[in-house]
This record gives sequence, structure tokens and C-alpha cells, in this order.
Amino acid sequence: MTHQEHLLPLLVVEDDAAIRELLEEELNDAGYDTLGVPSAEEAIALLSHTPVAMMITDVRLPGMTGIQLLQQLRQSGSELGIIVITAFGTIDQAVEALKLGADDFLTKPLDLDAIREAVFRVLERQRLSLSHDTELSHFHGIVGKSHAMQSLFHDASRLAKSDAPILILGESGTGKELLARAIHQESSRHDAPFVPVNCASIPADLMESEFFGHVKGAFTGANEARKGLFHSAQGGSLFLDEIGEMPINLQAKLLRALQEKTVRPVGGEREEPVDVRIIAATHRHLEKEIEQENFRSDLFYRLETFSLRIPPLRERGTDIEHLVFALIDKHAEAQGKQIEQIEPEALNSLLNYTYPGNVRELENAIMRAVTLSEAGVLQHQDLPERLREQSSQQKSSADSTPTLSGEVLPGTQIPAPAPARWPSLEEVEKRYIRKVLEATGGNKRRTAEVLGIARRTLYRRLEDSEE
Repeated sequence: MTHQEHLLPLLVVEDDAAIRELLEEELNDAGYDTLGVPSAEEAIALLSHTPVAMMITDVRLPGMTGIQLLQQLRQSGSELGIIVITAFGTIDQAVEALKLGADDFLTKPLDLDAIREAVFRVLERQRLSLSHDTELSHFHGIVGKSHAMQSLFHDASRLAKSDAPILILGESGTGKELLARAIHQESSRHDAPFVPVNCASIPADLMESEFFGHVKGAFTGANEARKGLFHSAQGGSLFLDEIGEMPINLQAKLLRALQEKTVRPVGGEREEPVDVRIIAATHRHLEKEIEQENFRSDLFYRLETFSLRIPPLRERGTDIEHLVFALIDKHAEAQGKQIEQIEPEALNSLLNYTYPGNVRELENAIMRAVTLSEAGVLQHQDLPERLREQSSQQKSSADSTPTLSGEVLPGTQIPAPAPARWPSLEEVEKRYIRKVLEATGGNKRRTAEVLGIARRTLYRRLEDSEE
């Protein structure tokens, strides 16, 4: 499945209602869905909960200008495609907009063919950029184009070159084991074993034997000598997931193994040399665990010297969009399916959900949706109920925004009717246009055909009638 930006709507920010309708209608005719708002402030509010493919904005708007809107979006890290239009264009404005990151700059009166071509160019440029960046944004299978993830990949690659212990911090589901494996692959130890162990899954009374091994007869049931996890990872990397769950008495022995590069099997009489690189991970706040005497401060400082934090999904900006499509491809291929399309409502739900379980939760949701999908279409109903419910709540909240009802408020003075007079020719013309518009059910294209005028002329006369 390829990423198709036109699955998302285009956002038109224009305070002139007639021009906004004209742009939306032209773009609808060209096959795009659109959303229109009259101000930069409303655009920002909409973008906070609704993904769009790109934005077309006028420069002169009530309140915040289109240039200020562009600047704010770019400063926030948004890579949204943006076309700036204005009737008051100057070379200076064009240069300023392009310097701030606008993808194109057009002037009024609008050439509708030029608008369509500009939109196509921006979306195509985004598509090609995404295709290229997707190759560049994989770090041993981890997808991340955002600045936070690119910085993480850079730091991880640098730390991988040393043999020092590494501590990976991050919420559940962020991909700590994936990063540990990536560090191992980047290191000089990549041909040796990578041995993962979850410290929370090993019973406390067996943990020392699991890590360091035991000699024959060391305890009841030890009928033969057994090598531990340190020996299994000899020459490679030992990944200690959820190290915060390790009993404090074993933490002292782990610290000794790190410092001396030796281990003593349970029941053994001598230390045995080991060559293992430790990569540890936790979702716990270890400083708080130290305060509560659940974690040794000396072990923490030994590990924390080289630490990496994986950001939660909510801090990764546009990464979620890349992850959605990458994971759809991954699970469709695994299941032998071909997903050709994703419903806009399903995509909106996937992009807007908060994901307390981070990437793991996202992947589980997509695996389910791909499994349930039929006829090559991933539908909204295929998603887990919690994603659908949050999407419905957001939509309900947006629909409940107060609007003017048109009712007369108590105490309002109703003006007396004006004296009768003959309507002007211009007024008759406007009334006639309104009648034809009503007769065509509001279809402006059909209205213009009936009146024998260009649609741009119709919009201009409708605009004049509203002044």
C-alpha cells in the first residue's frame, strides 16, 4: 500500500466566503475532499484534532495573518504542505513566505488551473519526499522521521560504537527492545549473540542462577552444572528489560559483574571471566526507586552515564502517519493480503488516538484491522472499539460548538420596516440570481450555466450581494 495524501482533505483558510467556496468547489471537482475555515485561529484549532493533506491560506485574514499562521506551524515542527495566496502580493511577501517554508505562493485574481497544478505539485513533492524519507527514516527496522527520533538514532549509533553499558528509558510500548537490538546490530558485536531477558518474568529465587549459572549440587534439583545468561551472551549483548524489577540483592552482583567483567555461578568457588555488553531498559522512574530504596544508586549511576530516552508516540509528530502506513504494509504482507485503500474515517481515528500503549498499541490495532479487512479496504469498523469511541467523542465535541441560532434575544429592538420603494436593476438581478440558485438546489456550477455567465462572475456577484 502506498501513502496517498489525497485520502486526507485539503484545508482552505480564506475569510472571503465566496472565494473559499470557489476554491473548495474547484478542488472537489479535481477529486479532493476539502475543509474550509475563515481564520488562522480556526485553522489551528482544526489542525489540533484533524489531519489534512495540505493547506491553502490567504495572507490577509482577520486576526492572525496567513504569514503568521505559516510561521507558527513551521516553528511547531509541522511539515504540512502550504500554499499561500493573496490579492495584495508583493515580491517581499513572496520571499518571506517562501523563507518561512511555504511550498508555493500565488496571487489573486486566482487562476484556477494554476491552483490545481500547484496543489498537485505540492502533494506529489510530499509523496516523493515521503518515499525518499521512508528509506532514510528506518534505523534497523525502527520507523522515525521526526526530529526526536532522528536525534535518538544518531545518539544510539554513536553509543553503539563503545562497549559501555547503556540504559534505555521509555514508556511501555515505545520499542525499547527494538532499540536495544538496533544498538547491538550497530556495534562491533553484531555477529555474536543478542540475549534478551525480562527481569520481571523471572522468579526472584531463580534469578541469580538464571543470570550467573550454577554448579552441580548447588541447590536441590541442580543435578548438573548450568551456564547462565551472561555465558549465553558471551561476546555479544545481554539485554536486561525492566531492570527496575530486579531484586536489590541481585543488583549488587550485577554491578560487580559490570565492574569486574566476571561472574560467580551459584555454588561456585571462583569467578569466571565474561565478555558481555549490558543494555538495560526500564519504564520506571529509577530516581524515585532509589529514594524508596528499591534500586541501588551506584548501579543507576553506572548505567545512567550513557542513557537514551525513547519519546512516547504523542511526542513524535508526523511519525504516527508513517507508522500507520508502514504497519499496514507489514501486516498485510504477513497475512498475504493486499490493502489498497483505507477509509478516511479510519485514518482519522488512527491518527488522532492518544495511544497510551504507544507503538505496541498502534501495531496491535492495525494488525486487528488488517485481519478483519475485506476487499482490500481497511474500514473504520475494523478498528478496536476504543479507537472508534474516541473518534466519535471528538466529532461529537466538535459538532456541539455553539453557533448563532438566528433567534431574537430578549430586549432586542426590532427596527421599523423601511418605506416601500422600487427596487433597482442591480437588486432585481441579484434576486434573479438567488432564485436560480434556489431552483438548482444551491449548485453554483449549474446556476452559472443557466445564467450564461462564468462561475467566477457568479461568485463575484454573490459576494457583492452579501456586502
